[in-house]
Amino acid sequence: MRESQIFDRASIHEIQRAANEGIYRIRGFGAKRAVPHFDDLVFLGASMSRYPLEGYRERCDTDVVLGSRFAKKPLHLKIPITIAGMSFGSLSANAKEALGRGANEVGTSTTTGDGGMTDEEREHSNQLVYQLLPSRYGMNPVHLRKADAIEVVVGQGAKPGGGGMLLGQKISKRVAAMRDLPEDIDQRSACRHPDWTGPDDLEIKIEELRELTGWEKPIYVKVGASRTYYDTLLAVKSGADVIVVDGMQGGTGATQECFIENVGIPTLPAVRLASDALKELGVHRRGVQLIVSGGIRTGADVAKAIALGADAVSIGTAALIALGDNRPDLAEEYEKLGTAPGFYEDWQAGNDPAGITTQDPELEKRLDPVKAGRRLANYLRVLTLEAQTLARACGKSHVHHLEPEDLQALTIEAAAMARVPLAGTGWIPGQNF
Repeated sequence: MRESQIFDRASIHEIQRAANEGIYRIRGFGAKRAVPHFDDLVFLGASMSRYPLEGYRERCDTDVVLGSRFAKKPLHLKIPITIAGMSFGSLSANAKEALGRGANEVGTSTTTGDGGMTDEEREHSNQLVYQLLPSRYGMNPVHLRKADAIEVVVGQGAKPGGGGMLLGQKISKRVAAMRDLPEDIDQRSACRHPDWTGPDDLEIKIEELRELTGWEKPIYVKVGASRTYYDTLLAVKSGADVIVVDGMQGGTGATQECFIENVGIPTLPAVRLASDALKELGVHRRGVQLIVSGGIRTGADVAKAIALGADAVSIGTAALIALGDNRPDLAEEYEKLGTAPGFYEDWQAGNDPAGITTQDPELEKRLDPVKAGRRLANYLRVLTLEAQTLARACGKSHVHHLEPEDLQALTIEAAAMARVPLAGTGWIPGQNF
């Protein structure tokens, strides 16, 4: 027997499913196709030409300041890893609380999401970023003032150009009240902000937000990675303090699979394109900060993203896994849903046995926010220690001292996208011959 490269088992299954159901596939998680990623890069550790730092007696700092361009009160984070925006509705209230608890323990920020701010996440998040989305669901000027920063979401890596989705089984009484929607009815968020149509309008909107909050809060602009260079230029022109670029490996609570796998560009080239735009404007690490997200899993990913120009990274899918998503001890529960630990992706369905991507009161009880927050904090500490270890090996006393010259690529594709030499050569495809 020989499996077709084109019509493999997954393709045949999807054709059969579409023929039976007559509707496109909606799921959560993120892109599963293989694309060039940080795994395709390696660090050049110090040897004769550079000295490494001793881990037990020489410091390697990890702090980062976000929003120093215009805001009176920029965020001071102890680690360069933040928690991405994920909505209450997509996630349970206990999950939102756990994210805040975990972020607090290590001195970083978390972010709201579509649908507004819950009391739990505000109470348990010392530094909370409030998302302003095209849907305006849950938009509340009081909450804007309660936030520590504001993120204007233009796009998301899993679906640039598309809006959010929340299926009826997750529209509980509380979610419906916060979003001013009927219960149990599928909700589709707008893909375009109603208040502005271009950078000039956005500049006015950002100024309104600054006046509303006394010019205290940093203003982020988040874009899904696609035309990243120009999007970054326009976001800076509009007055953003922080640019958030989300690559195509970024997660989602619910989106059409054709979107997840086929729209946007990988995180790897997006980092360089965004940092190029900031350098072009003379603001890279001089006033405007860059946060990169989409497929960050390890401290090596963190260090490589920073070496390519990011000031910080943001995690979503990895944070949910740290809370307890896809846990092996829930194997029997996953089997009842026709899946297994490590494969569960139906975050849209509302029947998550881990109690994270659900609004079912009984399932939600399975997630202890204190224990889950502790697991997240442990994971964030490991990411930070790994990034420090790699930076020290390159002779750096701060992770922000990492630079593209510390990296080489293992594949031609990664070399071209990250614009670092192919390992063992001086060749950067497309730049020199």
